[in-house]
Amino acid sequence: MDAESLLAYCLAKPGAWPDNPWGHDHPVMKVGESTGGKIFAFLGPDGVGVKGGPSREAADEWLARYPGAASVMAYIGRSGWNDLSFSGTIPDEELLEAVDESYRLVVAKLPKKYRPVGWDD
Repeated sequence: MDAESLLAYCLAKPGAWPDNPWGHDHPVMKVGESTGGKIFAFLGPDGVGVKGGPSREAADEWLARYPGAASVMAYIGRSGWNDLSFSGTIPDEELLEAVDESYRLVVAKLPKKYRPVGWDD
């Protein structure tokens, strides 16, 4: 898995769009209207940041399964966000499932008027 492949995967999700609010080399992926959009994935050259679960405890399962390849995200980790490495330790299918779950968790918290059609299919 690499950032380019994951970007294409994220963009295929209903209502997903890239944003670059901090001017980094890789965008964050958002869902929802531009004024109410929320981040569901932080793309980077070496991995992706995702909402690992509805709570920090649920997100910690990633840390236990993949020590060294999964870590708590700086600043927002206490809210259940993890960094997952593209090192090959985490299978690509699981990285995609993590993005799917992050997307699902973020969209479910959006006001209904900002949820894209087809997001729960």
